[in-house]
Amino acid sequence: MTESVVARVVALKTASAADLKQTWRDLFHQEPPPFNRRFLETRLAYRIQELAYGGLKRESAKRLELLGEQLDGGKLEVRRRRLNNRPIAGTRLIREWQGNLFEVLVCVDHFDYNGRRYKSLSSIARAITGTNRNGWAFFGLGSARSA
Repeated sequence: MTESVVARVVALKTASAADLKQTWRDLFHQEPPPFNRRFLETRLAYRIQELAYGGLKRESAKRLELLGEQLDGGKLEVRRRRLNNRPIAGTRLIREWQGNLFEVLVCVDHFDYNGRRYKSLSSIARAITGTNRNGWAFFGLGSARSA
């Protein structure tokens, strides 16, 4: 059984995108998300192993749930790649500008830069550069419109 699980996981690397999507449908019984190949490969590899060997132990799942409640105050909210047009909370955006590194922490409802809260990345880009700039483009995220 272990050999077949390993073989299935290894085969994901050489499978076509169409095959990965079909495998997703077979294993999750739903349409695959529109994310990149690496995302699909890692989630499929986990799912194959989960189905073969079992999922998390009940104690582990409960521990993760408790940790999650400590982090988000018990709010059950689904966080996707971009929720409300922003990167996932906890992401650190690092930008080099004129030889200096600038770091911004993405929070659930604001951005933190230099110990101050900002509502938008553009206001942070303005604070760094002194000019009006698209914050999304300044931090390499594309524009807010394309999100």
